Amino acid sequence: MYVVIVGCGRVGSELAKLLSQEGHNVVVIDKEQGSFKRLGQTFNGITLAGNGFDVELLKEAGVEKADAFCAVTNGDNTNIMAAQVAKKLFKIPKVIARIYDPQRAHIYHKLGLDVISGTVLLAAMIRDKIIESHFTSYLIESGELGVIEIKVTEKFAGGTVSELNIPGEFLIATVLKKKGVVIPGPDTKLEKNDILMGVVKTISLKKVRGFFGL
Repeated sequence: MYVVIVGCGRVGSELAKLLSQEGHNVVVIDKEQGSFKRLGQTFNGITLAGNGFDVELLKEAGVEKADAFCAVTNGDNTNIMAAQVAKKLFKIPKVIARIYDPQRAHIYHKLGLDVISGTVLLAAMIRDKIIESHFTSYLIESGELGVIEIKVTEKFAGGTVSELNIPGEFLIATVLKKKGVVIPGPDTKLEKNDILMGVVKTISLKKVRGFFGL
């Protein structure tokens, strides 16, 4: 993929390095030339200094052939402006903007922009560490889905994945066995002490907990 990233802070630089290591073509834009030091010596993409919503600079970055565009500076206004230019002017298929203010994130999402609020995600993660020892509610920002960890007890040992799934409410995604991690099929047999990682609708969490005796 050809990816343009606006912002070379901690998030932008890590994202750029990950994508570059995977073999994608990456262009990073930042107002400060010194920010590119975060990319390290092994980064083999392109760096450009300037504003991420400057049309001419974006053209220089090859935005017209980009498959994805990410605006991850530390300013909400800059990220939104850059995302709107990328989406509406250049028609880039995937445009993602990082937003700090949860209220603004909600508004921009309704306007059709794909936004990620680190504030919401981090708050949800910390909340889960405090309240739920085996459940995370930050799978999606709306909080509608989460991931729950369940240890197979004697009661469920010998059963299959399909017998424990609850259609529309709970789905086992992976099973951690002694021999390693398994992506299960419906007929995968479960053994005592296997660890299940399942996707659950948060409104069904109480029901799922009751089913497994948690």
